[in-house]
Order: sequence, then C-alpha cells, then structure tokens
Amino acid sequence: MHTYDDGQRAREVGHNAALRQVGNRLVGILHGCLDTCTVYDEATAWSHHAHFHAA
Repeated sequence: MHTYDDGQRAREVGHNAALRQVGNRLVGILHGCLDTCTVYDEATAWSHHAHFHAA
C-alpha cells in the first residue's frame, strides 16, 4: 500500500486525493473478498502495483 501511495505522489496527486484513492482501493478489495468469500492476501490485492527493487 505504501508503494501505491508513493506512485500517487509521483503523479503529483494531492494528499487528500491520494488518501481517497487508497481508501477506494481498499473498499474495492474488501468487496472482492466478501463477494468471493476469499481471505485477504496482500500479494494478490496489490500485485499489479508491485514494484520490485533490486537490493
């Protein structure tokens, strides 16, 4: 989720707008979990926003 927020800031989205977008994303994830009776999995929920950094 922190990576998602960093991406919003990189796009110069205002702080309040970025918080709304993260909140909307979390509500969407919750809805998906409840709709499919699936346990929350961070790797699945944020997989398309993952940025892998070399150490």
